[in-house]
Amino acid sequence: MSSSSRRRRVIRTVIGLAAVLVLSVAGAGAWFYHRLDTNITTFDAGGVATERPPAPVPTSPGASVPVNVLLLGSDTRNDGNADLGGGDEGVGHSDTAILLHVYADHKHAVGVSIPRDTLVTIPSCRLPSGDWTKPRTNQMFNEAFTVGDSPQGNPACTQNTVEALTGLRIDHTIVVDFKGVAAMTEAINGVDVCVPNDVDSHDIKLKKGPQKISGQPAVDYLRARYGFGDNSDIGRMKRQQAFLSSMIRKIQSQGFSLPTLLPLADAATRSLTVDEGLGTAMKLVDFAQSLQQIELSDITFVTAPWRFSTVQSGRIDLVHPDVDTLWRLLREDRTLDGQATGEVPATASTAPTTSEPSPTATPLTAEQLATPVTVVNGVGTDGLAGRGSAAIRAQGFQNVSLGQTTGGRLRTEIAYDPLFAAVAEQLAPLFPGARTTEEPGSEGIVVTLGRDYHPAPATPTAGPSTVLPDGPLPTGVPSAIAQNSRTADDDPCSNLT
Repeated sequence: MSSSSRRRRVIRTVIGLAAVLVLSVAGAGAWFYHRLDTNITTFDAGGVATERPPAPVPTSPGASVPVNVLLLGSDTRNDGNADLGGGDEGVGHSDTAILLHVYADHKHAVGVSIPRDTLVTIPSCRLPSGDWTKPRTNQMFNEAFTVGDSPQGNPACTQNTVEALTGLRIDHTIVVDFKGVAAMTEAINGVDVCVPNDVDSHDIKLKKGPQKISGQPAVDYLRARYGFGDNSDIGRMKRQQAFLSSMIRKIQSQGFSLPTLLPLADAATRSLTVDEGLGTAMKLVDFAQSLQQIELSDITFVTAPWRFSTVQSGRIDLVHPDVDTLWRLLREDRTLDGQATGEVPATASTAPTTSEPSPTATPLTAEQLATPVTVVNGVGTDGLAGRGSAAIRAQGFQNVSLGQTTGGRLRTEIAYDPLFAAVAEQLAPLFPGARTTEEPGSEGIVVTLGRDYHPAPATPTAGPSTVLPDGPLPTGVPSAIAQNSRTADDDPCSNLT
């Protein structure tokens, strides 16, 4: 055989081996992705409210828009979680809730912790039977996750509650249990945290000082309430914010390449429950990679402005108007000091009202503005109740929720308990031609929108607005927000209790 023939034979052999190697790697990759996809648990989108806040409008076709992600920690002891959390199997609760707002520029993000004991209105939520509950006022926030008494919890109900509370449309909801925390921290070889003092309480033992934790100690650090500071849930949220900051720092330092992210995705998918929009491994990886341009200094964690409740002892009230300013800043896609990112026009996510209350009307008190108002779509047109609730919120009302769609209503009706007659009177001009009806014993006010309600279209304006719907922009970060916040690059040992 000639030397040229041998060379051709060697080349063909090398090409053949390379082809086999490529196909083998591709096949292994496909197998790996398939395994991840089969790991993922999704919750039924049928439980998400039919009436939701409007989606943000991009400045141009194909332009980026903000993304809102609800992160929930589940304390379920089901499916082996009792080994990490102790206790018996039962109804799943969520004592951890962080609303992550990723700005349209994908270079800034804010994570808002909502205290579990906050008194809120839980809107209509679907039960396992398929029936829908009635809205309930003055409920602990974490009760939303227990609606239906499922060991896996009810993520859709918590999502509905957050949307009704904030006026923000939630794009994705992610639920992580104890096993998920343990697996993900092990996948990235631990998270650097700071324990403010020695802890030996309720079977949780942690040593004081900076340390790297993963697995069981990571679960203990996040769930422990007693033995730290004043033993409060607020202190626990501060540690959770510091932990997430450190975890983000660790992932960023390792890079956002597939070899780095896939082991993390493998660990996560075995213990996460997500909405259907994140229901594949590639969707999870794509979402993680979309965050890689955010600097640690541009990630802020905030605890929603709060105080101890004057209604129920031991519970939490959100502080108005501070918390309303926070929600409006996020709806406008503005940073906490009121600055625009330049990606989304200020009016894109806020529906304007069709009319204004009479200028001669007596201003409502703070107590009246906290009256529970439920908005019901009585027509079936997508987004109608969301537009109506935005019109009500723009007048300063703080406790607005969305009811279950009915249909067939010709005329808008405002039903109210006689105690709220003055409030109903000032709501009426927002809905010209509406019929007002006294319903003694009802909880607050119910506005059922009919075919006569025609909200003005939410048309984006050219360039950023200079005012929020309820007044001028803040000139800096409001003090009630600043004193409850930290950035992801803060000292992990500071402000932990």
